[in-house]
Amino acid sequence: MKETFDVAIVGAGPAGVSAACILADAGIKTIVFERGEYPGAKNMSGGVVYGHDLAQIIPDYVDHKCPIERNIIESRIWYLSKEGGYSFGYRDSIFAAERKHNAFTVLRAKFDRWYAEQARKKGALIVPSTVAVDLLRNDKGGVVGVVTGREDGEVRAKVTLLADGINSPLAARAGFRVEPKPEEVALAVKEVIELPSEVIEQRFGVSNGDGVTIEILGEITGGMDGIATVYTNRNSLSLAIGANLADFATSKLRPYELLEAFKQHPLVVPLISGGQPREYIAHWLPEGGYDTIPALYGDGYLIAGDSAMMFNAMHREGSNLAMASGRMAAEAIIEAIGRGDCSRKGLANYGKRLAESYVLKDLKKYRRFGRFRYRHKEIFNEIPALASLAGREMLTVNGVSKKQKQKMIVKEVRRKMSILRIARLLWHSWRAVR
Repeated sequence: MKETFDVAIVGAGPAGVSAACILADAGIKTIVFERGEYPGAKNMSGGVVYGHDLAQIIPDYVDHKCPIERNIIESRIWYLSKEGGYSFGYRDSIFAAERKHNAFTVLRAKFDRWYAEQARKKGALIVPSTVAVDLLRNDKGGVVGVVTGREDGEVRAKVTLLADGINSPLAARAGFRVEPKPEEVALAVKEVIELPSEVIEQRFGVSNGDGVTIEILGEITGGMDGIATVYTNRNSLSLAIGANLADFATSKLRPYELLEAFKQHPLVVPLISGGQPREYIAHWLPEGGYDTIPALYGDGYLIAGDSAMMFNAMHREGSNLAMASGRMAAEAIIEAIGRGDCSRKGLANYGKRLAESYVLKDLKKYRRFGRFRYRHKEIFNEIPALASLAGREMLTVNGVSKKQKQKMIVKEVRRKMSILRIARLLWHSWRAVR
């Protein structure tokens, strides 16, 4: 049966469901298509959600039993060589009190399902196990609905929101977004390791309900442009590691090999000791940044979240950008439908909202960061090795004076990296984040 809705949303992830909640609250007839068996079926492992953006959509999400795993009170950064490394962290009591749930971990399978259920309760129709294979067009080329893989699966809509992730071919097939280049995409693998909650709390020095996130750079990614993470859940740890797709193709390293080596690192082994692997999944990350964002709206359509390449690689933020862009897309749609103008001009407020928000401001600020990492592989091989050498030697008491040790370290640094190369690296790193 062919049906008509005000809005058709492709994808029941954070961007699509955020839009569905806002639209349903406004009485807009909305349908959401999800290719998985249920929302979150293809997002098995853990992640971080930011309370501020979720509260913009569901202010009382805690009272609605949001499946929070742990409230994050400490963020750590590790810079690792093959044998050791540096650990930097920041913990603040404010994140356990006034700013509780500033960031918290979730298991995406649970969270996405819960989130979609909130949209359903508000009135949105969630349709799982359904693939959107094409877009319906009018004689002028404007989007007027979605073609699904179901029998007689055409659904007409005044506006269509594409929020089905980076690896969906729909936006590319429709010509709204070019296929990302390999160097603009990261492939990450995740594993959930089950541990008793009291063991997690003892190992990370937190109390019941609180947790820690760890972001990791260095030789751990095999010299490739990549990153690893460790997130604490209530009864498990989510481990992830990934690298630039172009680097994977060149190095011939297999993702599972990278993950297994990560799990054997001296700083990781004590955290996961005695744990039982429970889930494993691979996924894409859009790391091209600001310069790869496509046209975000047109006649009868908008694009949000990962589909629009909205991912802050510098701060590892994605879910909040998806929620914020989904919310702003919905607000622009409500205005357009109210005016009876769902053309590109009628939907233009979506672009204005994003431009005035932290979403595009942050992505624009770090627009050079992805290219910087990709072009300067020394931050994933020579530098962590030299930094580890310096730490190891200065902490070794063996009768050699500290002055002699300093000379040896400087000599080794100059042997591996010229002063000009170091100066160039510092200049490019400053430009990448300024």
